[in-house]
Amino acid sequence: MITNKTPQLGNTARSYDLVQGWAQLPAHLEFGYTHGIVVDQQDNVYVFHTGKPSIFKFDQNGEFQAAWGEEFEGGAHGFYLHKEQNSEYLYITDTARGNVVKMDLSGKHLLTLGTPDRPDIYNEELKYVPTDVAVSANGDIYVSDGYGQSWIHQYTAAGEYIRSWGGKGTELGQLNCPHGISIDIRSGIEEVYVADRGNHRIQVFTLQGDFKRAIVDDMDQPCSFYYHGDDLFFPDLNSRITIFDKNDRLICHLGEDQQAYKQAGWPNLPKSYYRDNKFSSPHGICVDSKGSVYVAEWIFDGRITKLTLA
Repeated sequence: MITNKTPQLGNTARSYDLVQGWAQLPAHLEFGYTHGIVVDQQDNVYVFHTGKPSIFKFDQNGEFQAAWGEEFEGGAHGFYLHKEQNSEYLYITDTARGNVVKMDLSGKHLLTLGTPDRPDIYNEELKYVPTDVAVSANGDIYVSDGYGQSWIHQYTAAGEYIRSWGGKGTELGQLNCPHGISIDIRSGIEEVYVADRGNHRIQVFTLQGDFKRAIVDDMDQPCSFYYHGDDLFFPDLNSRITIFDKNDRLICHLGEDQQAYKQAGWPNLPKSYYRDNKFSSPHGICVDSKGSVYVAEWIFDGRITKLTLA
């Protein structure tokens, strides 16, 4: 007897069912590299990718709702949804244009941050290439210059420059491709988590940029972060999703494929290589109110995966 059992990912501590073919794009639209993915309070899912337009909105069933963001073509990267009072806003980083944009959920631009006024850091040769953004409870904006000079920059909610820290290096407090940044509140104290991807670690700082600790176990190339309850989810570019508990201890890896990132031509591997229950180059992640997980992968024509709690 042959059965078409739904593939599962995870382990006995946490397992998920794969939802096959979730994202339903209209025929006239296509994904570029799918870099960011977020979910709003109604469980609508927004995908940020390098194609045009660059923001696609889906409902929780994967039905297409809207598209906008032509201005981010080719540079779409970091993607963060932040709740402010009774509204929600998108914060994005554009690697092609070197800026950060805050917008409402209809795409209206509300704030734009360009290269920090730090001539000691940036010049004609030393470029600013922001990769992610986070916002603290008081509205301060934190930007990681992941593909530029490996600094973290802090601004007020109005976009006024406050301070910077980091700089390229391997010592604690220094960074090498701070690809992702988030504000962690699980301990009751706000902390800045930085995905120090080039150094294969997470570094934790105070809101003022003082180094607190580093996390090095059970990761390889952490890309970004998403918090759901006491759990920390992060995509590891080297072919898996990782879930940590409140103490940053491993719960499980999802869809791990230790051969994918070692293949010639990765991440753009032949389509015959891909398997629905294995990841190749996960780059963005979010979790909805039901605990379902959405993953965006760094692949030239995009890949979005939905997992539901088993």
